[in-house]
Amino acid sequence: MIQAYDVQNWKKKFAFIWIGQTFSILTSSVAQFAFVLWIGLETGSAKVLAYATIAGLLPQIILGPFAGVFVDRWNKKLTMIASDSFVAICSAIIALLFYFDLLELWSIYLLLSLRSIGGAFHSPAMKSAVPLLAPKEQLVRIAGVNEVIQSIALISGPALGAFLLLNYNMSVVMLLDVVGAFIACVALCFVKIPKANQSTESAKSVYRDMIKGTTVILKNKPMSWLLFSEIIARFFIFPVVAVTPLMTLNYYKGTPYQVSLVEILFGVGLLVGGGFLALLNQRFRKISLAIVGYIALGIALLICGVLSPHLFTLYAILAIVQGIAVPLYEGSITALIQTQFDTQYLGRIFGLIGSICQIPAIIGLLFTAELADQLGVENVYIAGGIALCFCAILICCIPSVRNLEK
Repeated sequence: MIQAYDVQNWKKKFAFIWIGQTFSILTSSVAQFAFVLWIGLETGSAKVLAYATIAGLLPQIILGPFAGVFVDRWNKKLTMIASDSFVAICSAIIALLFYFDLLELWSIYLLLSLRSIGGAFHSPAMKSAVPLLAPKEQLVRIAGVNEVIQSIALISGPALGAFLLLNYNMSVVMLLDVVGAFIACVALCFVKIPKANQSTESAKSVYRDMIKGTTVILKNKPMSWLLFSEIIARFFIFPVVAVTPLMTLNYYKGTPYQVSLVEILFGVGLLVGGGFLALLNQRFRKISLAIVGYIALGIALLICGVLSPHLFTLYAILAIVQGIAVPLYEGSITALIQTQFDTQYLGRIFGLIGSICQIPAIIGLLFTAELADQLGVENVYIAGGIALCFCAILICCIPSVRNLEK
């Protein structure tokens, strides 16, 4: 009876969630872009940017499997509120260190790692709560709206981040992130999230719950292959994300405002791609949309890597194509996970998948840190483009994955 009531009122609940998340994601986007731009301007090193990205990923890799187990046991709303609050505390500390001019590279890595701990719990809690709040047939549409919110943040975030960094200081930027996290916490207070059906495994040890989550994933062979393709994709995508500011600054000889322009255009693409995902979810299979997303992003990255440094305009336009492609595969894969596995395991599954998929990303970033400065950031794009096209071919060549939803 409770779940039927929740499903009938899913739009109202998501309205509160989306309002809070819009502010939180927007201010985080402002802070993240300003931070990356500040590092790029201060050091100009792909190695430093890669290490900063690793610092933000490593806690999620280590804690992801454990966090997923506890997310399945704990109250999901309180978990998300606690996670946002912890991120706000870390951002406030960073603001103070900037204000007193005490920030050094080692403290940047440490605080980015601490800030990432909140994400290790928030992401699986949020994703596993969605099927408890909305009808199954609306999950892809919700993923599309989430991508639209992300795109709005990416459109506005870089412009605001560059403006605040160049006209004020990083203390103001990080305090804005604190305000966004507070608004997200307040919005969640108005949402009641029903409990998932608990299995008997939840009373056993954390280790056994982790093993159970792994077993559930491996039993679904088509999804295991799809997640394997996602591991390959992330190995090459995260280095691209890490060096994008340097691609604009160094390879295309751009300015800080051109760095923000590329991010804004990428956000415009995300907005369009999220809209496509919301509209097309009933017309096309999710696996088909994922394949199209891989191919489109792969070709766009490959072209960016071989372009002449004088063709910045075309590079900027291709940022829109990249943005359109990301929601098609990210949103579709998320919705497939939510529909292919029982809700009682989703916290563990998202936690495990987040960790497993990000381990290769760390390796890729370490590779980038050592070689990008010597071989050129454009080669990172070329490698990423080839890898994503390979992922699309891999999915198409495995009948059980290709026919996953039939």
